[in-house]
Amino acid sequence: QKLLLKNADVPVIMNTYFSQKVLLSEHSETREKTHGLTKMPIRKNILSLAQTFRLDDDDELHQESSDNQVACAPQIHNCDSKQHPLAQTGAVNDSLLEMVESHGAVGWREAQVQVLIQRVYCLPARGGYRSHVQGNKPFCATPIINSDPPNVRLCLLVQDAYGMFSEVQLQSLSSADDVEEYCRRWEGKFCCLSRMKILQRTTRGRALGLFSLIDSLWPPVVPVKVPGQSQDSETMTTNLPPPSFCYILTVQSGEIHVEVDEEEQISNLYQPPAVHGLKEILQINGCNERCSFWAQVLYLRLQTKHSVPINQREIWLFVTDSALQNVVHTTPKVVAVSVAASCVLSTEITEALSVASQLVFFKDALWGNGRIICVERTVLLLQKPLLCSAAGADLSELTGPVRLDELDSTTQANSVCAVRGTVVGVNESTAFSWPTCDRCGNGKLELCPQDRGLLYCNQCSEAVISPVLKMQLEVFLSCPSRSQSTVKVKVWHEMSFGVLSIVRLGLFVLINMLLSLQSYEVQSVLGKEVGLLNCYVHSVTSHPNCVGLEEIVLL
Repeated sequence: QKLLLKNADVPVIMNTYFSQKVLLSEHSETREKTHGLTKMPIRKNILSLAQTFRLDDDDELHQESSDNQVACAPQIHNCDSKQHPLAQTGAVNDSLLEMVESHGAVGWREAQVQVLIQRVYCLPARGGYRSHVQGNKPFCATPIINSDPPNVRLCLLVQDAYGMFSEVQLQSLSSADDVEEYCRRWEGKFCCLSRMKILQRTTRGRALGLFSLIDSLWPPVVPVKVPGQSQDSETMTTNLPPPSFCYILTVQSGEIHVEVDEEEQISNLYQPPAVHGLKEILQINGCNERCSFWAQVLYLRLQTKHSVPINQREIWLFVTDSALQNVVHTTPKVVAVSVAASCVLSTEITEALSVASQLVFFKDALWGNGRIICVERTVLLLQKPLLCSAAGADLSELTGPVRLDELDSTTQANSVCAVRGTVVGVNESTAFSWPTCDRCGNGKLELCPQDRGLLYCNQCSEAVISPVLKMQLEVFLSCPSRSQSTVKVKVWHEMSFGVLSIVRLGLFVLINMLLSLQSYEVQSVLGKEVGLLNCYVHSVTSHPNCVGLEEIVLL
């Protein structure tokens, strides 16, 4: 803000953490209101900026600044030991803004501020992304564990008695495996923060993700205090504009001092995640809305853009619930959820999804532009939170077999569908086979150094005794549901070989046998009817009118 000072010709540009214009008449009213209160207020000396910057040596300014004192919000105890004796006895502040104003960027050590923990999550540290397990098995998407320092940071989104939010970045962790326990123990509880410093003051325009989460917790469910007013029930309100700025706090010099009263009852100010059904979420008209839901993960896929490093690619989870499975043509039966590289996943989640379909709780995902996205501050859990609001959503588990939408004129790229039709052609130039490891699925096998008659897997560091032969074939289908389109499907087949086959035949004979198997496969599939085949939709084009599919196996 540009300030024109009294008795000074030099303007001052003031960059502050927070400022509020107070007219002189309001100044006097505030002092009169607070003068008779029994609570001891905080007294602040308002210094002339001309005096601070030594722009004017007029003694009148010194006299004016010493007389001009303002009483701040009476409910907040002073935590500055030099100003107020209550700090010596461990008095606790209840305003984040007051702490920032009192202590500035250097933060506070001995003083404490009491806040409510609304959310617990992990954020990726700088340069921290997921690692990826090579091979044809489902990938394992966990944060990098060989980086130094650790790659994720435990964070709290807290709210004070005045409704103001702050993000507190605590210790670094090697993984997000403990975030579920912290959510269960801490969310909804009050805590006292000390030894904090200000990392950043951010605004809505700079941190859309953070403020989309704050907006989902606004307005407060119970009345909050109003700065500068007496805090009786008549002046407390929930009718407040949403916050426009937020302080990012962190610990000083690695000293963690957060006292959480885990035995305390859940506060009325706490807003647990409101759980909705997928059908209800798909009907939301807003953009950048946070949403929480239960869903069964049916299939997962790693983004295939080769220009993006493999550990920074997004993951696509294809999910459904009982409500979607029972709808008729109005909404899709399966929804794609994008998991951005910045969304921290626990090892428990990634390992569970690598072996079987799981019922997963998506907490504070982002909905907008027809997509559900898991971004920073989104948490994926296998266990249901202790507190959540179902809001009438159907949370019953799936009972029968999962059904996919059949391929038709509404099918879009990056979706899954079921297809049926007749094989009318085979692209022989794309047919090929290759041996894979029967343990990890690695498709890049080598000759065993000790025994040239065996194949060797670098990932397992062992010889492959019984390799699995994988064959790929690209076929063209005639589909009644998409009669005007060329439907191209990449089909997979597997065949197991025993140990004697590889050792006795030798590699050269094996290669010739694979080639003959490919030729046999090409000739044997023409004219055959294909039942309901589960497929991933790679592409849908209108010129030429073509649909590119790939056969998949659901979890």
